[in-house]
Amino acid sequence: MTKPITILCLASHFKGMAFVKAAKEAGCNIILVAKETYKDEDWARDLIDEIFFMPDLGKRPDIIYAISYLARSRPLDQIIALDDYDVETAGHLREHFRFPGLGDTLARNFRDKLAMRTTARAGGILVPEFTPVFNYDRAREFMARVPGPWLLKPRSEASAMGIKKVNTADELWPKLDALGDQQSFFHMEQFVYGDVFHVDSLVNEGEVLFSIASKYAIPPMEVYHGGGVFTTRTMDRKDADAKALLELNERLLKVLGMIRGANHAEFIKGKDGQFYFLECAARVGGANIAEAIQYATNINLWEEWARIEVAGLRGEKYKLPTTKVGYAGVINCLSRQEYPDLSGYNDPEVLWKPTKKQHAGLIVASPDAQRIETLLENYRQRFMQDFLAVLPPRDKPE
Repeated sequence: MTKPITILCLASHFKGMAFVKAAKEAGCNIILVAKETYKDEDWARDLIDEIFFMPDLGKRPDIIYAISYLARSRPLDQIIALDDYDVETAGHLREHFRFPGLGDTLARNFRDKLAMRTTARAGGILVPEFTPVFNYDRAREFMARVPGPWLLKPRSEASAMGIKKVNTADELWPKLDALGDQQSFFHMEQFVYGDVFHVDSLVNEGEVLFSIASKYAIPPMEVYHGGGVFTTRTMDRKDADAKALLELNERLLKVLGMIRGANHAEFIKGKDGQFYFLECAARVGGANIAEAIQYATNINLWEEWARIEVAGLRGEKYKLPTTKVGYAGVINCLSRQEYPDLSGYNDPEVLWKPTKKQHAGLIVASPDAQRIETLLENYRQRFMQDFLAVLPPRDKPE
């Protein structure tokens, strides 16, 4: 009889229950270590063998001590980061326990924005001009050489959180002074104008098995910092940009050293017509992107990621399910109403609506890519009038 595999999942936010469900269905034992802030969320407790809560999953050496204590009586086989904030922690723990997958250095390529840019550029991938801010003379040289504006970015925050726009050289120094000893955890890069895209992938043994290109209506940083309605849609597979993005994404993941799992990579198309790499995460995309992709393709990224991990641990061959060629898009925003009324959004393409406080959103799907684009643009205008609420951007997560 084959001994059951035990997977320990880290979750600094409430997410990833589809991964847990698929891993449990595959016969795994599941241990979840989650952030205490989310202890009252609807975790799939009937599928989780043990669940523990901690104040901060990224605090070392506390997390190492905690997982090592669990390992004394539980034969752990793998550690999975369900949230972006846990990617580096999981890499460090895999190194400590000698588990397969991304270790310390490779995990940084999917979390540390300076590391991923340095590695990508060395591998021949175009990136916006950038510089560390360790040395002030080099920062001055960068600003003299590279036209502004620039972005001062935290190296290990999620999405657009904590990013500061720098318009002139004189603006940089007060921002660095305010950071104090945290300066080295930031880098600076040229602000590139253009449309922003993302590619979501599944990788096994370094090979991209599935990928799909999507386009944001408005760059996420603009939505996050200026307030607005978030939308993204899967691109027409015949589109030249979509084909170019898939090829670029495959090159990128090889350069960054992806081994297995799910990825969410973002790119920008500059005014020169070239694609520049922005960032890549070793996780499933948020903001209901995964659900939209499932409606478009029949592929649930969370579930297939779990099956890829289990197959690898068992030494079995993984086979991707049959995909369909459809299109989908997602739209969401903060809402002025506690539970917004979306009953007026009743086109037959509307297949999903969330039930989350102070949020309005939906997913549309169709065999026609143009229909999705038209619907989302129409809905985006209506959402701004019907629901949109704007809050100041946070520099840190809750």
